[in-house]
Amino acid sequence: MAKRKGKGPTPKAEDRHWHGKRQKARAVKSAKRTGTQTVGPGARAARTTEGRPTTGRPAGARRANGEVPELVTGRNPVVEALRAGVPGSTLYVTSGTDERVRESIQIAADRGIPLLETGKNELDRLTDGAVHQGIALQVKPYRYAHPDDLLTGTSPLIVAVDGITDPRNLGAIVRSAAAFGATGVVVPERRAAGVNAGAWKSSAGTLATVPVAQATNLARQLKAYQKAGCFVAGLDARGGVTIGDMEIATGPFVLVVGSEGKGLGRLVADTCDMLVTIPMPGKAESLNAGVAAGIALYEVSRLRS
Repeated sequence: MAKRKGKGPTPKAEDRHWHGKRQKARAVKSAKRTGTQTVGPGARAARTTEGRPTTGRPAGARRANGEVPELVTGRNPVVEALRAGVPGSTLYVTSGTDERVRESIQIAADRGIPLLETGKNELDRLTDGAVHQGIALQVKPYRYAHPDDLLTGTSPLIVAVDGITDPRNLGAIVRSAAAFGATGVVVPERRAAGVNAGAWKSSAGTLATVPVAQATNLARQLKAYQKAGCFVAGLDARGGVTIGDMEIATGPFVLVVGSEGKGLGRLVADTCDMLVTIPMPGKAESLNAGVAAGIALYEVSRLRS
């Protein structure tokens, strides 16, 4: 019986010439269905909202020290960020025909921020496919202070923030800290708002004068402040003393502000020497964290003066 001639073993699907094109087509179809976009092989999928300018980060921009430059995208967000004094390192523009774009270019030039004219495809890549409207501002990574650096002078006043996840609230707290003479603000390193463009804008530029430090463990850092001679008071609705009656605030003092919804975490509250409250005879049950911090810091400043 004659041996039948064959074409050899059947090649695997991934070895066939059409496999790559088919996989790419499937990925594009999936992206359109789920609202995600991918940039290059192995790129992180970034969910976008149609027509809404967003903030993002330049693709592949992570530095050796882990810091990632932030990108503010969209005509209104960029010009508002520049008006607010957000520190930029580069302004990317595809065209200067829009009035907001022209204003952004002028502000950037006045502040010495480098201008880079780029094509749409390149800006798409830099923004991971975010809606950029032809303009993006790269924000300089914030340089956090060490928590011990806030122990300045003979009677430091430090604001510790627990559970604040909205950068705008953080910026408002920094603004109040600047207004009432605080030496600095300390925030948790994880699961908390950090200094970004949103925080810069709501701080009204005061982030340039008030240092913000990151603590790996906030409760442990509060204990370190206590060992350094600081009295630690937590702002909490359960407090038995009103903030205006706490004369101990005249010395080295740490005011701990919690989130509007959850307040202070259990470990942080247990670490505080005392829980204090803001009396509210009105109908509101709580205050925005930024507003509460401003009121409390005013009272502390009054006592210290």
